[in-house]
Order: sequence, then C-alpha cells, then structure tokens
Amino acid sequence: MKPPTVGLHFIQPNLQIITIEDGTILNGSLPPAKMKLVQAWIEIHRDELMADWKLAVSGEPLFKIEPLR
Repeated sequence: MKPPTVGLHFIQPNLQIITIEDGTILNGSLPPAKMKLVQAWIEIHRDELMADWKLAVSGEPLFKIEPLR
C-alpha cells in the first residue's frame, strides 16, 4: 500500500511527491530551504492532509487546505 503523500509543483515541470507522515521525498527534489518550509507546512496541516488523503482514496471531494505561501 502506498503511503499518504502530497504533490508539490515548486520546480516546474517536475512534480515533487512527499509523504505526509514524515516529509520524505519520494519523487523529485527540493532545495534545503524550501524543503524545511514544506516540512513545516506538512506538520501544521498533517491532520487536514490525512483527512483529504482518506477522502481522495474513497473518491470523495477534498477539503481546501491553506496553501504554502
């Protein structure tokens, strides 16, 4: 079973795939400073991200989560 992940579009055209549980990059790469920002954002929004993951797996509409700015 795949771990819950979030997809990012920091560096076009590549898509970075990062696990929600521990912030590990599964696909792509990020500069260290951006990675720290993403990991902090995941930590703040982990519960929301996990709820959306469960909805996505079930084919349900997702809740909007405040983007990283």
